[in-house]
Amino acid sequence: MSTLVVCVDRDGDFAIEQPVVGEESLFELLRTAGLEDPEDSRVNCLLETVRVARSLSDSCTQAVPVVVSGAGESVGVDRAIATQLDDLVTEFEPDAAVVVVDSVADELAVPVVESRLRVDAVDRVIVQQARDIESTYYLLKRLIVDEELRRTLFTPIGAVLLAMPVILSVTNTMTVAVAVITATIGGYLLYKGMGLDDALARVPAIVRSAFYSGQVSFVTYVVGAGLALIGCFLGAIAVQEYEPGLFMAVAFLFNAIPWLTLGALTATTGRLFDGLFGHEQVRATLFNAPFAILALGLVGRGFSAFLLENQAMIAPLIVPSMAIGPLTTTSVRLLARTRLLVFVFAGVFVSLLGVVLTSRVYTPSNGSSTE
Repeated sequence: MSTLVVCVDRDGDFAIEQPVVGEESLFELLRTAGLEDPEDSRVNCLLETVRVARSLSDSCTQAVPVVVSGAGESVGVDRAIATQLDDLVTEFEPDAAVVVVDSVADELAVPVVESRLRVDAVDRVIVQQARDIESTYYLLKRLIVDEELRRTLFTPIGAVLLAMPVILSVTNTMTVAVAVITATIGGYLLYKGMGLDDALARVPAIVRSAFYSGQVSFVTYVVGAGLALIGCFLGAIAVQEYEPGLFMAVAFLFNAIPWLTLGALTATTGRLFDGLFGHEQVRATLFNAPFAILALGLVGRGFSAFLLENQAMIAPLIVPSMAIGPLTTTSVRLLARTRLLVFVFAGVFVSLLGVVLTSRVYTPSNGSSTE
């Protein structure tokens, strides 16, 4: 059984056009490379090639140490290495190969060897004193070459380094600067981790398609976003007098829920109209969505009002007196728990109403309205 011990020089450091074969030729090349640059890892790679060939020869295997090299651009390098390997295979007719490399770039030539010979092992030579330096160098090189990694990693680091002196000059406080930068990095990680960048990249195409197709949902989405923005604005104004904490968040929801619910209802109603006017198959979930949104709004409003009223943060609900013909009612003050029950029952009623109406107009066989 014969084996080629192949030292791969994909960087063209040895500057040879023909494969170097045999121990004596490798020692001559080793002497030249060592005198030129004793600190170069290729010296160790040549020595490792000779060592592996001798160890294989001791185990009754005919091992031939060789060096193949290439220079130039990537495709030309691999083609040169492939040509040299073809000559070696024709001359020695080996059964397998052991590849010796000293860098990540050289290891890229392993598939070229595998396409011509069975590769039994890949021997990676890393100089012990430079193990960490070698790994760090190739990691940084990969980050710089890979556009996606470079944009993802270097962009936030650069933004933080630029923002730090600006924030410090404005606030003159390290705590505020660290808090702002930490929040920014956290938001960026969530933005990338949840795939929001891909979703935002699709928004212009969706808006352009909706605008030119004349869909009702285009207008209702804009109106819904405006109503939601008003709700957040009013909620923020309402909580300015409260201390930070749980009830501050509850007060924000109490004031924002009506507007958020109205915005969601507007958006989903527009999508429903698009399906009806466009003679599309309207899904049952889309038909039931307005009822579900209204039910959630009622329940959320009821629970937030219950918590705030128990803390005396809002006034009790008073039903004013009414006169309908001969019938006259007096004003009624609802207790906090009664108010909660009214809103919960109203939410459940709306939800059930949506389920009943959806089951009447929706047939699972064709997914469209029957009435």
